[in-house]
This record gives sequence, C-alpha cells and structure tokens, in this order.
Amino acid sequence: MHALTTRQWVVLALLTIVWGINWPIMKLGVTGFPPLTYRMMCLLIGTPILGLGLVAMKVPLRIPRQYWRELLVLSVFNMFIWHALMVLGVQYLSSGRSAILGYTMPIFSAVLGAFIFHDRLSLRAWSGVAAAALGVVFLLWHELTLLSGKPLGILLALGSACSWAMGTQLLRRTSIPLPTLTLSFWMTALTAILMTVLAFLFESDQWQAPTNTHWFAILYNAILVFGFAQPAWFYLARNLPPLASTVSVMMIPILAVFSGALALNELLHWQDWAATGLVAIAIGSVLWPSKKSPDRAATEIKDA
Repeated sequence: MHALTTRQWVVLALLTIVWGINWPIMKLGVTGFPPLTYRMMCLLIGTPILGLGLVAMKVPLRIPRQYWRELLVLSVFNMFIWHALMVLGVQYLSSGRSAILGYTMPIFSAVLGAFIFHDRLSLRAWSGVAAAALGVVFLLWHELTLLSGKPLGILLALGSACSWAMGTQLLRRTSIPLPTLTLSFWMTALTAILMTVLAFLFESDQWQAPTNTHWFAILYNAILVFGFAQPAWFYLARNLPPLASTVSVMMIPILAVFSGALALNELLHWQDWAATGLVAIAIGSVLWPSKKSPDRAATEIKDA
C-alpha cells in the first residue's frame, strides 16, 4: 500500500474539487452547444495556457523522436478516447450519472492490472476495489431505470472509463524519461488537434456563438481542468501505483453528485450517503500504509 506525501494529498484535494465541480459545469457547456466543438474550444484555449505555465517553470518541451510513438499511444488511451466519448456521452446523461459511470475507471484499472499486467493485489486492495464498485452501485440505485433508456450514453461513458484505465496503466509504466508536465502538454496539444478535426468534420454546420453560460463552462475547463487538473492527474498517475492513483480520485463522482444536486435540485437519498462511506473505505484501503511485521522490519534494517 502507498501512503501519499503532503504534496500529493494537496494535489489530490485540489484535483477532487476542480474535477468534481466540473461535471455539472460540463453538462451546462454541452447543453444547446455542439459537444465536440465545446471540447475543441476548451482545448484550444487551455493548451497555450498550459504551455505558458511550463515555459514560466522552465519545464523542457522537446520530446526526442524515439518517444513519439509511445507518446501517441499514451495520448490515445489517456486523452483521445476519454475526451471524445465522454463529452458525447454527457449529452445523454445527467452530470452525476456521467461522473459515476466515468469513475468506474478504478474497477477497470484493477482488472486490467491484474489480468494483463500481472499486478499482484493484496486482499485489502481487492476489498478496496469491491467497496468502490459497491459505492458506484449505490450511487446508481435510483438511476437504473432512467439509464436503461439511454444505452448509447452508458456505452460511451463506460468505453471512456475503460480507455482511461488502460491509459493510467500505460502511463505508470512509460519509459519516456521526461517530466510528467512535458508529457501532459503534448498529450493535450495532440488532443486539441484531434478535437478540432472531429468538430470540423461532424459539427461545422452546427457552429454558433457561445452564450455567457457556455463561455463560463469553456473557460473553467480551459483554465482549471486542462491548465491544472489534467496535469495534476498525470502527476499522481505516474508517481503512484495504478490502484492507489485510480481509487484515490473516487471522491470526484461523490462531489459531482452532490454539486449536481445543489445546481440542478436533484434529490439525494440514503444510498448517496452510503456510497460516500464506501468510497472513503475504498480510498483508505489502498492509501493507508500497512503495518510492517517485526520480521519484515528487521530484514529491511539488516539489508540497509
């Protein structure tokens, strides 16, 4: 199990707030506005902001040619599929349901890690995954009948979650010897190009001037999501074990449900509170450090 440093806890807390609140904001952004175009505008504004931040921090931007292929693979699973499918799926679902389905990612990540990458997970780790899965079930308790009529939205959200899970596993194992912020910038820039092409091909006949509400959603995403949250997530995903990084963000759908309830006047039920407790248990099970046995501690001291 992996204990977070103080810096990682601060990054995680800020990431949870920014991404959690973003779900109802994103729903507002695609309501009455072409979704791919919305995502394109967020990226076209957010990418230069991220780039300027890296220049100010003197982070190197150059990626040697031998790493271009691996960077493209990371971009496909971490960014291309996730952003394209999720921004389309959120049209068909409420912000809370979209977040819940998107954050089934830790479950996919654990399964992929165990069966594809041969990760050895302890009983406590599997218990954490089970608690997270049960929390998702509770969050969807009152939504299942509504979701049953929207299979396309469900498939898009689950497909994006599965892709993100694979991307997290690959990012943790990447051999590119460059700062995470450098990789984040180029993955964001490549996604901006892709979304621009998709928006032009499929939505150019729907282009319109954004309203003030749309502009608010666009700028929130451009500055806080792509300028901070996305790089912050890559930092956690690359520096923590896949299970620890994925389960650690499970409070985001909880915040999305509660913020969506406040913004959209959706009712909260006892299942929502039960899910909050289960998710907290899941996070603790993978982040709370294990006690070392006396024999193991003695061995480590001897080896040192």
